[in-house]
Amino acid sequence: MKQIILGTAGHIDHGKTALIKALTGIDTDRLKEEKLRGITIELGFASIDLPSGQHLGIVDVPGHEKFIKNMVAGATGIDILAMVIAADEGVMPQTREHMEICTLLEIKQGLVVLTKTDLVDEEWLELVIEEVNEFTRGTFLEGKPVMPVSSVTGQGIPEFIKVLDELSAMTPSRSVKSLFRLPVDRVFSMKGFGTVITGTLISGHVKTGDTIMIYPSGITSKVRGIQVHNQSVSIAEAGMRTAINFQGLEKASVQRGEVVSSPGALKPSYMLDVSIHFLKSNKKPVKNRTLIRFHTGTSEILGHVVLLDKDEIIPGETTVAQIRLDSPVAVVRDDKFVIRSYSPVRTIGGGQILNPLPQKHKRFKKSISEGLKALVSQPPEEIIAYHVDNSGYKGISFSDLKIMTNMPEKQLDNVIQKLLSIKTVTLADRENKIYIHKNCFENLNNKISLFLENYHRTNPLKAGMPKEELKSKLPSAGLKLFNLMIDMMIKNKEVVSEGETVRLSSHTVSLGGDQAEVKEKILTTYLKSGLSPPYFKDLSKTLDIDAKKAKDVLMLLVKEGLIIKTKEELYFHVEVVTDLKKRLVDFLLTHEEITTPQFKKMTGTTRKYLIPLIEYFDSKNVTIRIGDIRRLRKR
Repeated sequence: MKQIILGTAGHIDHGKTALIKALTGIDTDRLKEEKLRGITIELGFASIDLPSGQHLGIVDVPGHEKFIKNMVAGATGIDILAMVIAADEGVMPQTREHMEICTLLEIKQGLVVLTKTDLVDEEWLELVIEEVNEFTRGTFLEGKPVMPVSSVTGQGIPEFIKVLDELSAMTPSRSVKSLFRLPVDRVFSMKGFGTVITGTLISGHVKTGDTIMIYPSGITSKVRGIQVHNQSVSIAEAGMRTAINFQGLEKASVQRGEVVSSPGALKPSYMLDVSIHFLKSNKKPVKNRTLIRFHTGTSEILGHVVLLDKDEIIPGETTVAQIRLDSPVAVVRDDKFVIRSYSPVRTIGGGQILNPLPQKHKRFKKSISEGLKALVSQPPEEIIAYHVDNSGYKGISFSDLKIMTNMPEKQLDNVIQKLLSIKTVTLADRENKIYIHKNCFENLNNKISLFLENYHRTNPLKAGMPKEELKSKLPSAGLKLFNLMIDMMIKNKEVVSEGETVRLSSHTVSLGGDQAEVKEKILTTYLKSGLSPPYFKDLSKTLDIDAKKAKDVLMLLVKEGLIIKTKEELYFHVEVVTDLKKRLVDFLLTHEEITTPQFKKMTGTTRKYLIPLIEYFDSKNVTIRIGDIRRLRKR
């Protein structure tokens, strides 16, 4: 069976609470102060079984202007609105403000209930009905039933119930597959039960034994028991007025306005990108950075409206903006909100959340304002592509996309798979399910190519650029993304990776005229010096060669195998080392072992050359050291 919530709205003392009592027998004014003052202050709750068998949860909201924040909290989760207007007074200021709030919250279904008809005659009633028709023109209640009733005599109540049944049949079911969320509207303690939280379950479902998290505080607990309309149940679904009892949760740790959901399912944020409508009834424009009271779910938070493409909004205008809050809030895309002026307090506008996890935007940046305006009506593929593109090198996780799209997990996964198949997005981190947009890859590809091109131009004799150096030039790209990009460029034959270096595929080392001359000088010097070559730092001075140019040529000769490096600054000509290796191997084949003095005699050189040479042969697996002698390493 569908879960449906009926909510009241209307001016103070227009008979909302009396109507619910006549309908259900339940007095929703439970507080002592409410009894003494004769007005509703806090939200009240009741329920009724309609003739069709449909169960209807009911939320009674306060009508006094001082308690509008409680009214907004109660309007969250309403499926059908009963706009209550007293027949003896007609449309009043709070009638109009409540209508504006319910319109901003995009309640679609409802009716008007004319109460206190026992206090007026037929002629007056007809005049009030005309006023109501004029009042509802152009609103979601235009053309909806207008039900005259008397909570005192009971007149019209049966007809009212019948219309509620008809409206309930037309009200669509909420999805239980979506994200579980319950905005908290009441917290109290019960002896023997502990802390109890109540609220309207606006999406998803919750079961006894589930682990939950309170947002934005991050406190976790376990569901101990669930009640729906005073009946214990094992599961509660979207649309139900729900009371949940938690294990080991202190009453003081939970506040009205917080949201109960699954651990890790939501992310609190101090900023929200929104589409905002400024009410036509406002007398003057709202300027950029105006201090406002921001209402969403059951919360009220102070914040500022940051206008992205203008300095003020005029009455009746709709635009995009960023709300910057004093305290974090946990919401999802398409959540509705209401804003009220700071002082004097009055409803001035509202709208829908476009991005619940935005970055801080610069004003008057056309791409940002146009991108957000497009988000209002774009299909899922475009919305996801927009968010992935905006995430840049950092990428965006699947869990964040769930919040930013408010899509069921399976649907979101299907859309992402489609975007992956057409290569609009790429899975950059399989473990954490992080996605990168193709624009980001193209940008990174271009940057890497440019860095390598510049490096090759500056270092023509170096085979490639060290990967660590290249990565350091791209600090905003994580290591996983960097490696993925290099792998893709290798696959596309754009670059070649050799050990710890990477180069453009088109890059080849070639010596210029003066470099060829340097090459010959170096080779000749090392060949002539035999087993007693100069240290390289001395060589460049002796030959009067630029040190950097000489080092680049030397490294090329090492890479080509014409020069052998034994240790820093000490190099030998390959022919010299090859000849020594042959003599060493012949000696070991005859004598089986060689001592350091014997090797010294063989080389005819000093200890500063002798030790690096014998250690070089060790490192190349020609010899093996055993104590003070060397033997030929067995192949």
